[in-house]
Amino acid sequence: MKSSRRPSPLQRLRRMHDQLVAAYGPQSWWPAETSFEVVLGAYLTQNTAWKAVEKSLANLRAVGALTIAGLRSVPLEELRVLVRPSGFSTRKAPALKAFVAMLDEEFSGSLDVLAATPTLALRHRLLALPGVGPETADAILLYALGHAVPMADEYLRRIAERHQLVEPAPGRNRRGYESLVRLTQQAFAADPVEGHTQLFNEFHALNVAVGKAHCGRTARCIGCPLADDLQWTKSDPI
Repeated sequence: MKSSRRPSPLQRLRRMHDQLVAAYGPQSWWPAETSFEVVLGAYLTQNTAWKAVEKSLANLRAVGALTIAGLRSVPLEELRVLVRPSGFSTRKAPALKAFVAMLDEEFSGSLDVLAATPTLALRHRLLALPGVGPETADAILLYALGHAVPMADEYLRRIAERHQLVEPAPGRNRRGYESLVRLTQQAFAADPVEGHTQLFNEFHALNVAVGKAHCGRTARCIGCPLADDLQWTKSDPI
């Protein structure tokens, strides 16, 4: 039964974080040993499953290319072969080379120098790189460089639209992505600023967990830790 007082979408999304923490516990994600490995994974995971990314990362590890210096020294044609398991290798390999070139030319070849750049300026610079859209830029900012930015992936889009927290956006467009980012920022606005990086980190990882278990292309709401929130929707999830 619905209570008489309807919570706002911001209140509901913030509560979803707590429900997911209670259900799944801390995720300690992104799965990587170094910040540069996170960068590589952010590029390689575009339009592919993580298992495929793991194969590409294993190939890179075998030739010592999980470091900036290592990737810099690998010829482009060889890099295409190494990352082929992730798909789109003719696009992803040059994009990785472009990231390292930017790092060398503008940030002394250092991720620490890159990370010291103000968030908005750094996001703008990353988005100007080939092969970098908003989701990839935000993954790099959050997980590799420690900036407090939310990530809005396909799982969050499904959750937010099915729970009617946002209006459905046509396709996976930039406008729809940015609206989810703003929603998440506002939902956590009352939390201490110094904890935002960890909150956004965990919230994204938790969305991945519940998405894989319950919110795939077809919603599987039975047993979902977010199922009780559906009382605030006008219809069953799609």
